[in-house]
Amino acid sequence: MDEHRHLNRDSLFLMADMRVDGEDGEHRIKVRNLSGGGMMGEGRVRVARGNLVEINIRNIGWVEGTVAWLQDDRFGVAFVEEIDPKVARASLATDVHHEDYTRVHRALGYQKNAGGTLRKI
Repeated sequence: MDEHRHLNRDSLFLMADMRVDGEDGEHRIKVRNLSGGGMMGEGRVRVARGNLVEINIRNIGWVEGTVAWLQDDRFGVAFVEEIDPKVARASLATDVHHEDYTRVHRALGYQKNAGGTLRKI
């Protein structure tokens, strides 16, 4: 975990959905801070260190990760693939032009699937 602590983290407050590997359904969580390599979440979801999870982050889509740490109702997730946290922070309607939004996701290796959601390719 310590090797990733030097990454810039944006403090923010976003609501997100989270899936835990091996469980049915989704959990609503708060994203408290976000970096390219991970995030801190908060919520009443039972996870253990090492659990595989997916987080549906605004403007980005489902991101895979592993639970790195736990403390009370907060937990850290290390992402499998890096993301651009600025994309999540932006309001699609006002801060990111559609062409820029598409270009950023294409550069990160994301593509819309048939359901209209972004998926890492």
